[in-house]
Amino acid sequence: MPLADAALGKEAIERAGCASCHTIAGVRWPKGKVGPPLEGLADRAVIAGRIPNTPENLAGFIRNAPTLVPGATMPAMPVSDREARDIAAFLYQPEH
Repeated sequence: MPLADAALGKEAIERAGCASCHTIAGVRWPKGKVGPPLEGLADRAVIAGRIPNTPENLAGFIRNAPTLVPGATMPAMPVSDREARDIAAFLYQPEH
């Protein structure tokens, strides 16, 4: 993803508390079980079972899931557009 920084994405994941709901490779604690594990995200065809898995869609979903997938259990997250792109870049890495 152009202009995205995976290292900053990991920092944003930790700051926003994404791992309180998801298990995320490269994030040691916590290991949330409310949402799906995010390992291997780049290999999935869709996000939330509904939208094509692209970096742009993932960043939008991270930022405001209910807008893209009405009824999604994931809430809108307190991250900027830039942070959402950075998080997507981190999650798309083959190994963290």
